[in-house]
Amino acid sequence: MEDSDYTNLFTGKKSNDISLHLDPNQVIDDCFLGARVSWIKDDKSDTTSCRTLVLKVRRADKRRILRPYLQHIHITSDEVEQKKKGLKLYINIDSHEQNRRWRSVPFNHPSTFDTIVMDSDLKNKLISDLESFLKTKQYYQRLGRAWKRSYLLYGPSGTGKSSFVAAMANFIGYDVYDIDLSRVLDDSDLKTLLLRTTSKSVILIEDLDRFLMDKSTGVSLSGVLNFMDGILNACCAEERIMVFTMNGKDHVDPAILRPGRIDVHIHFPLCDFAAFKTLACSYLGVKDHKLFPQVEEIFLTGASLSPAEIGELMLANRNSPSRALKSVITALQTDGDGRGSLNIRRQWTDDCSRKSTDDPGEHSGIFSREGVHAMKDFKKLYGLLRFKSTKISESFDTTPDRKEGQSCGS
Repeated sequence: MEDSDYTNLFTGKKSNDISLHLDPNQVIDDCFLGARVSWIKDDKSDTTSCRTLVLKVRRADKRRILRPYLQHIHITSDEVEQKKKGLKLYINIDSHEQNRRWRSVPFNHPSTFDTIVMDSDLKNKLISDLESFLKTKQYYQRLGRAWKRSYLLYGPSGTGKSSFVAAMANFIGYDVYDIDLSRVLDDSDLKTLLLRTTSKSVILIEDLDRFLMDKSTGVSLSGVLNFMDGILNACCAEERIMVFTMNGKDHVDPAILRPGRIDVHIHFPLCDFAAFKTLACSYLGVKDHKLFPQVEEIFLTGASLSPAEIGELMLANRNSPSRALKSVITALQTDGDGRGSLNIRRQWTDDCSRKSTDDPGEHSGIFSREGVHAMKDFKKLYGLLRFKSTKISESFDTTPDRKEGQSCGS
């Protein structure tokens, strides 16, 4: 309809939602597999509540394209409806009523594949893998396999595993079912939770390795294996994506990792220099800086931190790229084994307390006008920043230090 000479525009139920409507007897042409077809709105119906569309296909093309064209319409319609509905996050709760095992909230996570820090080639392969999965229902059925895909995300904490799951859900438009194994009574209860999930959903179990090592949990190894690839899974996991996260897979039973239970293994490592530059561009708006060579040298020595730790340092000093990079350098030198979250918080305090010794042109990102809200957040989260109001007012500055590095938008 976007290519027609004219159309009628109507506002939808949501903001910025616009619907296109046909006039009576208006004709819209479409092309499918080289054949031209036409849609006509029939105005002969007596009731306004019933809309009738007439499809015209040439007799020579009818046998060749009619069935696949109608299948194409169903698939496209489902995709449009899936995008229209708001996504939901479901969590399992303690309840004796079988119909009330899940509680939902709107899924408004802002993460997308554009915002996550990941090797670009790997990211493109994963996007292609997801797109391929969405189009292969008939292929899976022909193979006699359940139409599902399973991913294992493994790596240290703070490397972006949860953000990747959110980006995946936003990309394909699937709801998320987050299963907390500590609230699962036994193997049968885990099966019941799977039964209560819906199609077009991501089923997530985080920190699976920790639960497997915890002998006090009510779910056995056998129960997990059947959940991942049992007969119930084959019958009830149609059109679902299953995601499991772990800190490491070295001590996990190989039966869990075999193909069929896990289709794709994705490693989320600590930051390297390439990931650091991506973070600097996102958080600080710079893609080059005089301190980058020094940061690269430290990375080459084997030092590293998680993207979350480096991101927090940049966020705290976002109005001064030089200060942010110096904070990262100090953190890498002192806590470069990835265990230094506590010392990073100390680094924030140290950076603020020694602001008087910095260069005159350097302004603290925490105490700039934009940084006031960030300071309140850090107080609330960690309770570490305690400064007198007189000191705070002295360090306010209205001009962010943006001339120190090349802008990402340049």
